[in-house]
Amino acid sequence: MTKTPDVLCIGAMLWDVIGRAPRRMAPGADVPGRIRHIPGGVALNVAIALARWGLVPAVLSAVGRDPEGEALIAQALRLGVVTDHLARDTGLPTDCYMGIEDSEGLIAAIADAHSLEQAGGAILAPLDALPGWTGPVVLDGNLTEDLLAAIARDPRLAQADLRVVPASPGKAERLEPLIAARRGCFYLNRLEAEILAGRACPDAASAAQAVVARGAARVLVTDGPLPAAEAMANGPTLIHRPPAVTVARVTGAGDCFLAAHLAAELTHEPRDAALARAVEASAAHVSGKDVP
Repeated sequence: MTKTPDVLCIGAMLWDVIGRAPRRMAPGADVPGRIRHIPGGVALNVAIALARWGLVPAVLSAVGRDPEGEALIAQALRLGVVTDHLARDTGLPTDCYMGIEDSEGLIAAIADAHSLEQAGGAILAPLDALPGWTGPVVLDGNLTEDLLAAIARDPRLAQADLRVVPASPGKAERLEPLIAARRGCFYLNRLEAEILAGRACPDAASAAQAVVARGAARVLVTDGPLPAAEAMANGPTLIHRPPAVTVARVTGAGDCFLAAHLAAELTHEPRDAALARAVEASAAHVSGKDVP
């Protein structure tokens, strides 16, 4: 029997190929390290983290009927993610992400999410079977700007609690239609916030406030090992400093941040406690631990 989801995660579901070197790398370096193939994509990463918090997340995405797609779905099911609402018959291959990390963090990455982009509105077809959805919906910036704009106007999601995250700084501008619609809670790093704000900001708090000034109702901004912040219209700005950790990985930290924050809010924790939980969960992820 299909489980009824608590949260919908709309966006990328793909394989992450992550190469990590234990020391700093220079451009063109060829060094020993470890390479992992793990389930990834912003939407799936958030869903997996939500499942660890005891929620029932479903992913709306495009996954091919190739061996990579079958293996990815099997892994997602094992990790507690509902996969009944995927677009499988697009004739497109399963997407993939490649990242290179060193001891200082991410060196470079390439996201091949062309199948998700080409599938377009087909990934939203399952919303017809979920009428009147009022729960949380995580939106991933791997979606095209046109599709994000359509989602902002979609009557099937008119009452949904939108949680919006860009996939990377290069895709932050895709979120403009949602800011213009004054919908959603945005989860950004400082560079992404600066892109949306249109100016440099000295810290997470000023960056979050700048995006709110652009029209967003609520914005959370992380800044690596520096304090994270939450700003909202007509409310105080909060900050929380992450604990110092040894960096073991960086890919997926923002997705863990979002999932922990959303899980805290769904149990009615106050703003400061929810921000603290998110910051601490993200730091734990960076240190190599999965929480809870």
